[in-house]
Amino acid sequence: MSRPLTRPLLVAAAAVAALLAAVPTAGLAQMPAPPVAAPANPPLPATDSRPLQYGRFTVEVVGHGPDVILIPGLDSSRDTFSRLVQAHSGQYRFHRIQIAGFAGTPAGDNASGEVVAPTVEAIARYISDQHLKRPAVIGHSLGGEAALMLAARHPDAVGRIMAVDSLPFLGALFGGPQATPEKLKPMADGMARGMAMSDDAGWAKGVWANTYPLVSAPADQAMVYGWGLASSHAVGGRAFADLIVTDLRPELAKIQVSATVLFAHGPQFPQDEAKTTAYITGLYANLKGAKLIAVSPSRHFIMFDQPERFDREVMTFLAN
Repeated sequence: MSRPLTRPLLVAAAAVAALLAAVPTAGLAQMPAPPVAAPANPPLPATDSRPLQYGRFTVEVVGHGPDVILIPGLDSSRDTFSRLVQAHSGQYRFHRIQIAGFAGTPAGDNASGEVVAPTVEAIARYISDQHLKRPAVIGHSLGGEAALMLAARHPDAVGRIMAVDSLPFLGALFGGPQATPEKLKPMADGMARGMAMSDDAGWAKGVWANTYPLVSAPADQAMVYGWGLASSHAVGGRAFADLIVTDLRPELAKIQVSATVLFAHGPQFPQDEAKTTAYITGLYANLKGAKLIAVSPSRHFIMFDQPERFDREVMTFLAN
């Protein structure tokens, strides 16, 4: 069963906690109800009919130029990056990843076992097999953690990385920075089981409760909500558990490429931007030389809430 994120240490990262796309039905009683009802007919993503790569993801390649790999977050669609791709497909060749089991994509090999680390290994294989020469990698949320893991474990595979509103250790939101994966594993496993066993009504309620705080505009809320509804309960639950028990902080020192971290701050935070920045900086202390950039005001989907700012930051990241 999940528990409220009430520790003072978690307050500084409240928006990043919105990495969740669903929670076990049992945890709903601990969550405030959204101030508006869920959309009655949210747009649902089309079933992804592209072939699965190594059983872990599909990919759509768009544009021409230097290669850029885009990895969306938990229960999210590759359309997370649609505006970026539409604006710059004449300058870059984008490899739009869609993780199996998320947003209408068949679960494939993600139907059982770990999700995040095997998907990262599959992306590394894709880079090698496609003869991509040190592509840039941009990931949002879970995708940002995947980008960090890829750069740490396959340092010769990538040229630069950007993590967008991601944490190297999501478990810190539940047990503080001193928590360990071993201590958090029983809770994470319980949450994964709860998600897998939730019925459609409970899943929808949980998805909306956690989607509403992720993004500001109602149309974007409805779109992200539809992605969650079309995601596998089991895959989403296990991927979320993976994030809780994966502590990448010691591995950050292995990353030798240029790294940029964008993180959101806004009126949803009860503390000022300096305290949010200090918290994020502490978690990324081992990522030497990284650029940590606050984007304010914004919720979790920075590319939706601040599209022009997001575009500028990405273009700066890719140009330098």
